[in-house]
Amino acid sequence: MKEKQAQSKVVVYQVFTRLFGNKETKNKPWGTIKENGVGKFADFTDVALQQIRQLGVTHIWYTGVPHHALVNDYTKYGISNDDPDVVKGRAGSPYAVKDYYNVNPDLATDPAKRLQEFEALIERSHKAGLKVIIDIVPNHIARKYEGKNNPKGVKDFGAGDNKEVEYDKNNDFYYIPGQDFQVPTSNDYKPLGGDKNPLLDGKFSESPAKWTGNGSRQAKPDINDWYETVKINYGIRPDGLKEFPQLPFGYDKQDYKAHFEFWKGKEKDVPSSWKKFRDIALYWTAKGVDGFRYDMAEMVPVEFWSYMNSAIKMKNPKAFLLAEIYNPAEYRNYVNIGKMDYLYDKVDLYDKLKDVIQGKSNPDEIAKIQEGYRDIEHHLLHFLENHDEQRIASPEFAGNAHKGKPMMVLSTTISTSPTMVYFGQEVGEAGKEDAGFGKPSRTSIFDYVGVPAHQRWMNGGKFDGGKLTKEEKTLRDFYQRLLNFSLTSPALMGEYKSLQSANRANGEYPQDVFSFVRWNGKQKLIVICNFSSSKSSFFDLMIPADVVKEIGLADGSYIIRDQLYGKSTIKLGVENGVGHVKVTIAPSESFLYQID
Repeated sequence: MKEKQAQSKVVVYQVFTRLFGNKETKNKPWGTIKENGVGKFADFTDVALQQIRQLGVTHIWYTGVPHHALVNDYTKYGISNDDPDVVKGRAGSPYAVKDYYNVNPDLATDPAKRLQEFEALIERSHKAGLKVIIDIVPNHIARKYEGKNNPKGVKDFGAGDNKEVEYDKNNDFYYIPGQDFQVPTSNDYKPLGGDKNPLLDGKFSESPAKWTGNGSRQAKPDINDWYETVKINYGIRPDGLKEFPQLPFGYDKQDYKAHFEFWKGKEKDVPSSWKKFRDIALYWTAKGVDGFRYDMAEMVPVEFWSYMNSAIKMKNPKAFLLAEIYNPAEYRNYVNIGKMDYLYDKVDLYDKLKDVIQGKSNPDEIAKIQEGYRDIEHHLLHFLENHDEQRIASPEFAGNAHKGKPMMVLSTTISTSPTMVYFGQEVGEAGKEDAGFGKPSRTSIFDYVGVPAHQRWMNGGKFDGGKLTKEEKTLRDFYQRLLNFSLTSPALMGEYKSLQSANRANGEYPQDVFSFVRWNGKQKLIVICNFSSSKSSFFDLMIPADVVKEIGLADGSYIIRDQLYGKSTIKLGVENGVGHVKVTIAPSESFLYQID
């Protein structure tokens, strides 16, 4: 059975929680929390959340909420210090979680009440009309995981492990018996940028050594490995053999309730790690979290996702479950067997749009990409930025945020799938700051840093855009128009047909233009995007006879009006069942023409 899909567009706003409310502008490389500042849960005020909602957002993904390893002293709150030798950056990676049953103390006004402060943020978010998403990172945890806030009856990761063997089905970790962990070394890297720290000595006690998060089986991982984390064992032997129950044939067509019933009868046969992560997800679900973004989901067996996601859906059938995944060959398995709602559409659409905007190819292949995923297109979340990717405005991507407008229009309107925007994207943040660990072009996820364009919108906590430049205000207005239109457009939850191949046969059709139609019984749209940032185009856009027939147009003349800005009104003529529109389009311009 196929679960019902959303009846209107979903728009996710990803915020890097510790950066969102930070007002400090010093941006010293490797700066401390006192020097470079940090945002707090409290910075998400009612006004801030209302402004995010009014941008055209339905879900907010608070990135970096679970308590992860970081270099700061919270010992008076019963938190042990983390060793900088196994922490990336000073603020730490949000994907090296140290305690899943509490939240990052950096984010709290009073670290002793950090969990209550996050619970209050969940409540404020819901009050603003926003669903709440947080991260779960099932493939790996911090090297120094300490579950000091475990609910009664919950055992810590590795508490019952047999450390004398490399692998046991019910071990939470993989071990390297007889060898101690060694900190990776490099001539090009010094933790904390060379600053001193009492724990910084090139050593970290772990005996025996564990496999590293990305799967490295070396006691001394490479400096490029995910050495700050250890890999979780899901009952897969080192030779790849799976030691857990397999779903019967045909379960890809069964709903989450059938999956839940299957696993309910196999509880004693699943590895310990499965139960631990299920319990973590249900803990946060009970606190009002509406969904999860799963880090590197494809590094965990798909059967586990069936087990975990079906349990979540039994508690909250509307839970939003998003997988970071980069292997298109596995997409359908993670949707149909793993019961994921959404998957990253990175490898195909995002990568292609980046090529097009950089002038490496024309956009024609987008039609083939969209057609190839017709059966699961609703499940492919579209984005142009996130915490792992370069900023559109960075020289390494487009060099100018306004060049990203046609990409944004296309990715938002080409399918029924959700759209995601990364905070600062809507005001053209360029990610230029050298925060310490890692390189610019991406906004740092490892260090304390301010985000300049976003800070101008934040305007000292007024969240009114008062310090934005004219160009930044124009860009944000574009995003607000587009996203809000997508939330209310019935056609965007309807049918799709590319106009590309029919028009490419006409030699006058511009190389940098992509066009398609979206429609349902209530609305008909013609979408036209010009990916050239330097050339205007004037051309005759043909609507072929099969498309005219499908969308239900009779011969005659129709007024079509752009829905983004409402300033462009032109005519669509249909004669002998074929439509024609005379289009004039400026550089980086897009039209959402509604057929009246």
